[in-house]
Amino acid sequence: MLISLVVPCYNEQAVIEHFYRRVADHIATAEHTYELLFVDDGSTDGTLPALRRLAETDARVRYLSFSRNFGKEAAMLAGLREATGDAVVLMDADLQHPPELLSRMVSLHRQGFDQVIAQRTRTGDGALRTATARLYYRLVNRFMDVELVDGVGDFRLLSRRAVRAVLRLTESNRFSKGLFAWIGFPSTTLAYENAVREHGSSKWSLTGLFDYGVDGVLSFNTRPLRAALHLGSTLTLGAGLYAVWIIAAVVVGGVDTPGYATLLAAVTALAGVHMVMIAVVGEYVGRIYHEVKRRPHYILKEDHLSARSAPALTSSAGSKGRR
Repeated sequence: MLISLVVPCYNEQAVIEHFYRRVADHIATAEHTYELLFVDDGSTDGTLPALRRLAETDARVRYLSFSRNFGKEAAMLAGLREATGDAVVLMDADLQHPPELLSRMVSLHRQGFDQVIAQRTRTGDGALRTATARLYYRLVNRFMDVELVDGVGDFRLLSRRAVRAVLRLTESNRFSKGLFAWIGFPSTTLAYENAVREHGSSKWSLTGLFDYGVDGVLSFNTRPLRAALHLGSTLTLGAGLYAVWIIAAVVVGGVDTPGYATLLAAVTALAGVHMVMIAVVGEYVGRIYHEVKRRPHYILKEDHLSARSAPALTSSAGSKGRR
């Protein structure tokens, strides 16, 4: 059985060769055959030259290089398209996904599971980070049509039929955690303790994490739109009841001093709610806008077969560097 390791990379010069050695040491005694498919997501450091060297010295190593940074979602999609293995493992290059778990993942796959999902424990995380993560998952699972599990990320093994199912989902705004949950198939989890990043620094900023969380919520449901409808209906009903109360007060007690403070607070609150509703609708409209343009998810500038190929649009599966 051939196992493909798909490894997205963005400015991982400091760790990429160390990652390769760790993986090579582990698979040297493995029962199955492995291929390593690195996807350079437009790195600006020495990641691409390092991948060239690895591909020249080890026939198991292949790589793709984007014309610019298209994001990890695009890199994972490219890797899934190009992987040829009977099963595909997605893992990061920063060694926070331990290569030593590969054998256990393959063993569970051979028991009949189409998805073997590595679930990170919260051991070593701070109390604030743990509480924030749990609160996030509790909230998003109230809105999403699929269930996200705390500690479950992209580190997982996918069977060939699971890969084919994911590749049929061609939307531009991709949220892979949700896509993997949406396709179903028999799955199991494998707990592991989070490893410390050995070199380099995380590419995720606080803003990036927030935007990623919003993408997850909006990609799999329209409940925020329904919530806006419910909120608007509630406010309208409340305003109607308030108007009836004011009229009744005037009839019973006459005209009193106008409540400018109440009016100002009500107008300000309604304006804020209105802006939030417009923003929610705008987020969905923006996603429709990106989908209808049907741009490719990424553009390749180079791969292991052609070190200096001309840039070409890549939107179909199965291309092998002939641009």
